[in-house]
Amino acid sequence: MNSFQEAATTDETLDPPDWTNVGALSHRILDDAIAYLKDVRERPVWREMPAEVRSFFSAPLPRSPAPVADIYDDVARNVMPYPMGNIHPRFWSWYMGSSNFTGALGDFLAAIQGSNLGGGNHAAGLMDSQVVNWMKQMMGFPASSSGTLVSGGSMANIIGLTVARNAKAGVDVRERGVDAMPKPLRYYASDQVHSCHRKAMEALGLGNRALRRIPTDAGLRIDIEALKAAIAEDREAGFRPACVIGTAGTVNTGAVDDLQALAKVAAEEHLWFHVDGCIGALIAIAPENRSLVAGIEQADSIALDPHKWLHAPFEAGCALVRDASAHRNTFAVTPEYLESTPRGLASGEWLHDYGLQTSRGFRALKIWMALKEHGVEKFGRLIDQNIAQARYLAELIEAEPALELMAPTTINIVSFRHRLAGVSEERLKVFNTEIMLRLQEEGIAALSDTTVHGRHSLRVAIANHRTRHDDLDLLVREMLRLGREIEAAAPGV
Repeated sequence: MNSFQEAATTDETLDPPDWTNVGALSHRILDDAIAYLKDVRERPVWREMPAEVRSFFSAPLPRSPAPVADIYDDVARNVMPYPMGNIHPRFWSWYMGSSNFTGALGDFLAAIQGSNLGGGNHAAGLMDSQVVNWMKQMMGFPASSSGTLVSGGSMANIIGLTVARNAKAGVDVRERGVDAMPKPLRYYASDQVHSCHRKAMEALGLGNRALRRIPTDAGLRIDIEALKAAIAEDREAGFRPACVIGTAGTVNTGAVDDLQALAKVAAEEHLWFHVDGCIGALIAIAPENRSLVAGIEQADSIALDPHKWLHAPFEAGCALVRDASAHRNTFAVTPEYLESTPRGLASGEWLHDYGLQTSRGFRALKIWMALKEHGVEKFGRLIDQNIAQARYLAELIEAEPALELMAPTTINIVSFRHRLAGVSEERLKVFNTEIMLRLQEEGIAALSDTTVHGRHSLRVAIANHRTRHDDLDLLVREMLRLGREIEAAAPGV
């Protein structure tokens, strides 16, 4: 045997030595996955991991092979029973979608196909562009606009705000940097804006102070007159107003800024108009409630999340930009090893020219498959359904003397708390936090908490296609039960 023949017999691969056994295991995993979703309502929303499960994740680095069936058994025993819980119908903690089985199949097929969506002439690249075009249609954006699929809302907002910075900098900021700008830029958003915008300001080299938080009205929407005053004040002080950020659904309460009024201010003041629509942008496809986000189609850029109200498995965000040239000019770089060719693999569009990632996963397939299966109209009806459920819960709360709403219920987020007579705000916070934690620990429901108008509040964000009205009835009953138990065990808490 010569050296070449010997090398051929010793070459290694990650492919299994026996595809038949792998096929059998794969069928078992698929059956388990179907049962996992089918029976999700019968399991606790969340449960604490016992010590032996936690210790499993302290095992040392594996240095030798193990049978894949044994590996799956470890996952089935130590991972699958202890999820975050967001696919459960009574998970309302944070604003997350609840996934769907077809989307999970899409993720599996995307991983099998293995394409890198940095660009190139292949089917996955065309599907990525198609899904972005569908998102434009949902938002009422022109066909000439551009967009990119990203990891989630934080990155989608960074994409839009970066294009805004470069468009308003007054210099070639890509070449010369932010220090060369003739005037410091100012961005404007309500005091309810998501924390990712602070991260964006810092990452863009502008600093947190570049983002002015404008006071909100009684409905927690940005105060338009206060915004105008802040812009005038900044111009007088030598700053350059650059961008106004409208929020289509705040995290705390679901408040939606007056997007039409913000579009008008932006046009009059020559500002970039960006909409953070990671919570509520997709209300634009909801037949009964789309008027709540009227004006979103006038934005210069929008951030939205298919992994929320389109229920794509994590992760899937999208940034849309009206001016495609400004978008591409913000990110495009063409090194010699990524030059286009007149035909062949490198003749397709380079999708990495529209964002920060050169290597990009095939996020589009899971979105594409679910939209094809259900149609966009059904997703719109499910959004209306969640909003109706939030209003139903608000009615239950208003009808129950022991509970109180803490803010208006605009879309699908309900902020409320359990009353407790004769105690301080601090003790009320302790009392309501204990109710929230017991709901989680007993596997009944997952809520979160926040601060509204300076007061502690519990928060239910209904973004789940599995939630039913009787789940909300159950929540109210269990809150009242726990409230009675906690107060009886420690009067006055």
